[in-house]
Amino acid sequence: MPFSFFGITPIKVLKDIGILKINLYLCNQLEQSSITSYGGRRKIESCRENSQKNMKERVFSVNSVQRNLFYDEKVVLDDGIYQDIRHCYDFLKTFAEDRIIYGINTGFGPMAQWRVDNQDLKDLQYNIIRSHATGAGEPLEDVYVKASMIARVGTFVQAHSGIHPSVVETLVKMINAGIYPFIPRHGSVGASGDLVQLAHIALTLIGEGKVHYRGTWRPTAEVLKENDIKPIQIYIREGLSAVNGTSVMTGISIVNQIYAEKLLDWCVISAVWMNEIAASYDDWMSERLNVCRRHTGQQAMAERMRAVAQGSKRLVKREHELYAQGRHTEKVFRDKVQAYYSLRCTPQILGPVYDTLTAAHQAIDEELNSACDNPVIDPDTNNVYHGGNFHGDYISLEEDKVKIAVVRLAMTTERQLNYLFHDRINGILPPFLNLGKLGLNYGMQACQFTATSTTAECQTLAMPNYVHSIPNNNDNQDIVSMGTNTALLCKEVIENAYQVMAIQMIALAQATDCLAITDDLAPATRAIYNKVRDICPKFVEDTPFYEEIANVIEYLKK
Repeated sequence: MPFSFFGITPIKVLKDIGILKINLYLCNQLEQSSITSYGGRRKIESCRENSQKNMKERVFSVNSVQRNLFYDEKVVLDDGIYQDIRHCYDFLKTFAEDRIIYGINTGFGPMAQWRVDNQDLKDLQYNIIRSHATGAGEPLEDVYVKASMIARVGTFVQAHSGIHPSVVETLVKMINAGIYPFIPRHGSVGASGDLVQLAHIALTLIGEGKVHYRGTWRPTAEVLKENDIKPIQIYIREGLSAVNGTSVMTGISIVNQIYAEKLLDWCVISAVWMNEIAASYDDWMSERLNVCRRHTGQQAMAERMRAVAQGSKRLVKREHELYAQGRHTEKVFRDKVQAYYSLRCTPQILGPVYDTLTAAHQAIDEELNSACDNPVIDPDTNNVYHGGNFHGDYISLEEDKVKIAVVRLAMTTERQLNYLFHDRINGILPPFLNLGKLGLNYGMQACQFTATSTTAECQTLAMPNYVHSIPNNNDNQDIVSMGTNTALLCKEVIENAYQVMAIQMIALAQATDCLAITDDLAPATRAIYNKVRDICPKFVEDTPFYEEIANVIEYLKK
């Protein structure tokens, strides 16, 4: 996950600590795990090697999709990918003759026991699309829809769906033209994948439904015609393949991951800035302290904090202040010997979040480059395999973990805010960072209400959704992942956490001005101070904050 502080951090730091070392970390974990004996490790490596032999090269990643979503990079597939898709299609076209294959000449779900006559096979594919476009609720924002569309391409390019290449071509053209299908929030139980929400994408692929194009909702057929894009045709199983899989929950999770990783970076900056405000002893982030605990995340967070803190004149050396003999003879110390937990324990608090995001990043990358269709068409073995690659458990479980981790970030930030606002706790700042007349003015008092209530909502939403399976579909789907609901709840928690962090950034800037320590900050935190003050200048008289909070959120997410 990219890690930068507006060009201040040295390039070496960016390389050494800025990128999630996913593969190395996981390999180390496998090596050290007592569960995996030598024989067990050999089996794991053998499975991994066989898997890599059978899988296509990865086309997408969270990082590449980030460029598609936020930097207007186009989705481009090389000719070899289309050739593989065509090869799979040609194989299925021959293989499907005179064979019973689910969803090609049978009904869907519990209706699979009924054979469909040959003259009705094209209607069967159109029916699965139209009958399942039943979503409800507010539409997903464009960025989540675009990510979901890219995730669907990620499944198709595995060349295990048996679809005509024109389906992929049309989907890529729509993505690059900024044509986004109407996808309602509700509808998926995450078991046969995101049937309902993907049906809304598929509906637009056949030229029906509506799309969001240049800020306006319009009939799909009109927009496709304007862009010289032809709706797809049905050949064999294009309808089922378009609606079957985990692409919507994966798309939402990609955006969640991008924002969660950014939020963690902001928490690292906030941790250092908080300790600069408090003039803390700097050994809380020292290398020798943190290497004593064998957790990759904790050590990575401490290393990042040391990088951010370089050049600070506010952090105190314990060996200079407390360990110098004869310097302190008083019985009661004026300054705290150890800072509060929300300041001092930040490597230990943020470390598990880092590890959680590392695991989620890998899981999303793998899902993004997986065939999450059913059945799976495999020309290499001349077979069609029926199973459950559409089941969203990987995404659902990871998004629950990300959600809980982000709630922890919000909780930590809220406690740091309390330190800044509570004059009897910090002992150095006016109540609520109020630079006006006490009693007449209120500073950021009401901002704390917002941060506290938002954090409380996050805590309520932290309940794992992965365990909330409800059987449905005539008990055909007797256990489901609820992956899309989980990803949507995670999305909501991340949005809330950014609101709390925005208030924290304004408070840190105000606290810096209360103490008049701007010139003593580390260059990294000073740069953030300047950015925040461009949005929200120092205030003495009471003023509304809602616009400044919104603008800081926008800045943080960029």
